[in-house]
Amino acid sequence: MVPTDALVAFAVFADHLNFTRAAAELHISQPALHVKVSKLATTVGRPLYRRAGRALTLTPEGDAVARFARDLDKRMSAFLDEVRGTERVRPMALAAGEGAYLYLLGGAIRAFRPLKLINCDSTRMLAAVRTGRADLGVGVLEAVPDDVTAVLLASYPQTLVLPAAHPLAEHAELTVRDLDGLSLVLPPASRPHRKTVERALRSSEVDWTLAIEAEGWPLTLHFVTLGVGLSIVNGCVRPPAGFTSRPITDLPRVPYYAVHLPARTDDARLAELVTAVRESVSAG
Repeated sequence: MVPTDALVAFAVFADHLNFTRAAAELHISQPALHVKVSKLATTVGRPLYRRAGRALTLTPEGDAVARFARDLDKRMSAFLDEVRGTERVRPMALAAGEGAYLYLLGGAIRAFRPLKLINCDSTRMLAAVRTGRADLGVGVLEAVPDDVTAVLLASYPQTLVLPAAHPLAEHAELTVRDLDGLSLVLPPASRPHRKTVERALRSSEVDWTLAIEAEGWPLTLHFVTLGVGLSIVNGCVRPPAGFTSRPITDLPRVPYYAVHLPARTDDARLAELVTAVRESVSAG
């Protein structure tokens, strides 16, 4: 028999992938949480998470247990509402990155209620969908995993953000070779966008310098407006006043997908949220 309190504890742990933060949310000690997770793993007969350096990730079995725990919690809440004669509309959880919220999903957020927002990168977005923490995820995917249903929302060119008076702004389109000699504001070296850009610059033998590393489009654009350097961003990102953007034709386009579990395909409320997201992106 799987203890319900252990399932509840593991669902919270799966949200954080951090024993300290999960224990604090549960108002129990960290050793007590370790015991609950360990006993649950023993009951299941499989490891539920693995450690890679300082980071923790769920195993496939851990994903399944977290998903089951959240589904059980939703069913229990619905059952209690039915018994008590109350009716509550559960917020739908949407997982996406800061850029998607700022530049693509405003219309969906205004149109759909109630909504819970989870701010995360594409890797954590997929994890949130797989474990049931998020009903729907929106993000950039280079390849669509086999275990989720993905709907292509839009595909954008990668663009150079530059002052409207910059000589390169005279061109309608640019190539990677046009970036020769530029100083660029880019994300940290571990980020997929940085790797793609550096690979293209290296392949075209472009001479460039790193002006500064910045995480997130708003901070990146802030440094561009300060004159620190120019930057390459996804085409959905709107340049600030006094600046413009030009597509770089030989960089790969950036596809944004809406992602959910295949078992949720016939969920009416999820379908409404997907529609709201698609309309928001189309209106972009």
